[in-house]
Amino acid sequence: MSVTYTAVLPVSGHTVLFLSGLLNAERRRLATRTGTRSLGCYRQAILVLRWLLDGTRITQLAADNKVSRSTGYAYLHEGLTVLAGQAPGLSSVLLAAKMAGYAHVNIDGTLIETDRCRTPGPTPGVDLWWSGKHDNHGGNVQVITAPDGWPLWTSPVRPGREHDTTALRRHSEILPLLTTWTDDDLRVLGDLGYEGEQATITVAFKKPKNRSCTTIEQQFNRAHNAVRAIGERGNSLLKTTFKALRNVSLCPWTISRITAAALVILHIEHGRTT
Repeated sequence: MSVTYTAVLPVSGHTVLFLSGLLNAERRRLATRTGTRSLGCYRQAILVLRWLLDGTRITQLAADNKVSRSTGYAYLHEGLTVLAGQAPGLSSVLLAAKMAGYAHVNIDGTLIETDRCRTPGPTPGVDLWWSGKHDNHGGNVQVITAPDGWPLWTSPVRPGREHDTTALRRHSEILPLLTTWTDDDLRVLGDLGYEGEQATITVAFKKPKNRSCTTIEQQFNRAHNAVRAIGERGNSLLKTTFKALRNVSLCPWTISRITAAALVILHIEHGRTT
């Protein structure tokens, strides 16, 4: 015996139409014949947004839309792909930040938890996606935010075993672009997790082994941490808005598309990209 109830999706109609338009363009690109899909673009858009925003299980989405589970997954992945294709590039984000007159942008890594495990890593007996820091499986995603913590860009995912500096270096294009686009007018602020890249990223002074930080270093650290801490709002905003980012049950490598798709929806919903 089933029970029908009314639910409201916490997103504007404009955002649904935006995604619906992307899906329609993708169907035209694939030359999909009219009437061959179980769901129209609008209903498929709602399916994708329900998964992203509410974290609704695919089994439930498939049942609600009277499609098979495999079809539900196919519709979801298609939606994530077309959304992620609209995500801004890092160079355009940094250019926009300079044109907006920002004195700095923030960079911070976040762990997107996943229930996938038992993938052998380079260390015997340790899973590839296991994060010792967070004591959980997950993927490391680098997020660049505006001075007020608004998310501007998300990186492709790296296994959770990698710390922020390692994950940053694995993305061969990030550090060169940060070096090219940043100068005295636009700096990149980070926490001590990026200590090894001080030439590009401004971090606080680390307490020396045999002495305390000097008065000037302490003053700098207080000022730096006060400004940088606001940037951590970006990771929180993504995870609180999109329940799908709290725990990903898909292949961990799809976290790249999921975070990029979430970023695009956030930008469209609030009408802000910079």
